[in-house]
Amino acid sequence: MIDFTDTGEARLLAVRDEDPLREWDALGEWWPDAHPGVIGIRDRRAGGAWLAANPAERRIAVLLNRADLLDAPEDEVHSRGGLVLEAVEGRRPIDLPHTHGFNLLQVSPEGAEVLSWNGVELRTTPVTPGVHMIAHDDLDDPATARIAEWLPRFRAERPRADAEQWWPAWLELLAQSAELPAEDDRAIIRDNRSHGYPTLSLLYCLAAVTADGIRLHDVALAQPGHLSPNER
Repeated sequence: MIDFTDTGEARLLAVRDEDPLREWDALGEWWPDAHPGVIGIRDRRAGGAWLAANPAERRIAVLLNRADLLDAPEDEVHSRGGLVLEAVEGRRPIDLPHTHGFNLLQVSPEGAEVLSWNGVELRTTPVTPGVHMIAHDDLDDPATARIAEWLPRFRAERPRADAEQWWPAWLELLAQSAELPAEDDRAIIRDNRSHGYPTLSLLYCLAAVTADGIRLHDVALAQPGHLSPNER
């Protein structure tokens, strides 16, 4: 979920789904040599990030998996996590990525956009001012059940521009969504195993990009696929 303003500021609520057996590290400066000053959620296996921010340059990026048509052996496919770290340094892919499909949401002083790759085509979708939602298909895609169900409600609870604590109403909606069965297509807090994927919601992040920099907060779920009252 992203609230992007016409002044270039942004507020994000991002939920991460991943295999609970795949180890990761909470927000931190995990790349001091290659990416000094960058903070993010690190994937220990590949070394990249699901979400990362460069506070000094007011850049943040979040990666979501996307179905793809990539025709390549698995041992030749690169990790997608490095794209997030490059994005917060202000670098875009020069050539077509040799990765599986993704949606890469980026916010920077230049604006906000979603870079989408399906293994064949790389597309860029500008994020216009307003409240938007993205999962594993297109931005604000009405064919995505959780977007059709919840985007209108998040838009109705758009935080005031001057709100210091902007997140309570959005976390309340996240909690309401968690009352659905985690395997329900409309659920935001998810258990995807019944759909053939070993992933469950593991954490969420709140982020605010302002003229003063970036503020980040992450909350790990004690039980994957479930949001308890003390986790909001």
